[in-house]
Amino acid sequence: MQFSRETGNAPPNEHGMLVIMAKAPRPGVVKTRLAKKFPVPAVTELYRCLLDDTIKLARTLNEIDVTLMCPEADVEELVRATDNTVPVVPQTGSGLEAGLNSVFAHFALHGRRIVAFNSDTPHLPGSVLQKAFRALAACDVVIGPTRDGGYYLVGATTSHPGLFHKDVMGTTNALDSLMARARTMKLSVQLTDPFYDVDEPADLERLAAELEITPGKAPRTANWLRTWKSAMPCTMKNGG
Repeated sequence: MQFSRETGNAPPNEHGMLVIMAKAPRPGVVKTRLAKKFPVPAVTELYRCLLDDTIKLARTLNEIDVTLMCPEADVEELVRATDNTVPVVPQTGSGLEAGLNSVFAHFALHGRRIVAFNSDTPHLPGSVLQKAFRALAACDVVIGPTRDGGYYLVGATTSHPGLFHKDVMGTTNALDSLMARARTMKLSVQLTDPFYDVDEPADLERLAAELEITPGKAPRTANWLRTWKSAMPCTMKNGG
């Protein structure tokens, strides 16, 4: 089993598929941890903004197709919410484990490079996504680790049944569990740059500070943060 940092020496990525794991922007269903601190309508709109900016980021990638995958019940609502700008494909089963298994079972074909990406990290540099696709020239699985022990992307060129298992998905440190599962399956793994997603108020505060300087990274989200600043914690109002 090999665990290594992506070196950037892999050949240019071939035509690939970026699959954004999404939900319909329904009140009480999205960003539930943030909804404990902020008004539910505001948090729901935040998710819309994050998703819209994530799609925009994805569409800047060269030679990469973009699609959304979501629970079957969310398809029609998500098509409307995104103005049908990208295809929306239903996953088989429910939950993140089923969603990730569905991504690679559905899209992996003849060694095509597939990356599943979360819907709330539009501030990620596009170069990191490109590196993830390039990494798949030299490994079985690529993972983008988050600093809280999870991951914001995972990629492969084929389906690996059992990799996304309920014992992996339900742990406090999802990254370590996924890597241990890959080790058991004798899959080689490379890691992209560590990054952060937006799950907790502290994440949102960090994102607000970043987008205050570079709002173009995620313009709709930056605008939401300005509009809803009065609903934020005092630390965010005061710039940290």
